[in-house]
Amino acid sequence: MTEPMETAAVESPNPATPPGDGKIAPNAAGSQADGNAAKQPQARRSRVSNEDRRFKIISGSANRELAEAICRHVGVTLGETRMQRFADGEVYFQLLENVRGADVFVVQPTCWPVDQHLVELLIMIDALKRASAGRITVVVPYYGYARQDRKDRGRVAISSKLVADLMVTAGANRALFMDLHAAQIQAFFNIPVDHLFASPVMIGYIKELNLPDLTVISPDAGGVERARFIATKLGVPMAIVDKRRTDINVTEVMNVIGLVKGRTCLIVDDIIDTAGTLVKTVDALLEQGATKVYAGASHPVLSGEAVQRIMNSRLEQVVVTDSIPLREEAKILKESGKLKVLTVAGLLGAAIQNIHMETSVSTLFN
Repeated sequence: MTEPMETAAVESPNPATPPGDGKIAPNAAGSQADGNAAKQPQARRSRVSNEDRRFKIISGSANRELAEAICRHVGVTLGETRMQRFADGEVYFQLLENVRGADVFVVQPTCWPVDQHLVELLIMIDALKRASAGRITVVVPYYGYARQDRKDRGRVAISSKLVADLMVTAGANRALFMDLHAAQIQAFFNIPVDHLFASPVMIGYIKELNLPDLTVISPDAGGVERARFIATKLGVPMAIVDKRRTDINVTEVMNVIGLVKGRTCLIVDDIIDTAGTLVKTVDALLEQGATKVYAGASHPVLSGEAVQRIMNSRLEQVVVTDSIPLREEAKILKESGKLKVLTVAGLLGAAIQNIHMETSVSTLFN
């Protein structure tokens, strides 16, 4: 067999960490109990720490920095793996430590290049399944193909459902997502799904800005629930932009529903892709008398002419998260101050801890 190319290797930054020995370590409660307690069955998984051999986090190549930040928050070492590619681009993946019976979380957003990172995720899941992992949870901060969640015209695929089937068939036992384009996508999975929102992180930063006369804007009817939640938490009114999509990545702004004259507006969305819709929305709000316009989105896809459009727009600032890494051409926006990146490592880390400890994830939003 042709050997994979070593130059493309992606390995754990801590090769000195010894691999597991295949034995299940006692949990923290059991190690501190007396001899009689050892006879009692443990009702809950152990607390999260490097001592817990039954808890592991691994990462693909999509957003390794976020995975490492999550591990720092949780207090564990990122699992040792090897990700390489053959000369023709074929993925080669190997686990470098024992995962038998372990509760494993795979951090891999399916961002650009989407197909490459999706295949990596599927192969990692398969490797874990064949290595007898106890439970495999896919942590996908950004779900590629989420916008293709229905048949909006004749003879098209529902790609979002297909990707869900691929993950489940590969061997995923549970899924953790953040700000899905449509919440109904959860129903595409025949496994438990936890759906996080970046709004707690966003709301904290917006409060720090102390924007006067603020109105939260939903850029379309589909985002009303997201905008209403943020508006309620901030205690400010909401408005809606009525738009019509004329083609892929092409929209036409129609009307602004709500009072925006003399107000500071915050456009809230889940994805900024080409930024065409965003810039048109900004222009529509300013034409209606808005004084300043900010924007917030969970996933900074920023493809095509997005960077140039945002740079040349009348936006005060765009607030995004590190659910996916910024593309090189987008870093100029961050350096200029027009783009603010907030980390969701703490939010994802807390959710992972709760899932492992079998406690409520919804309490993170209360």
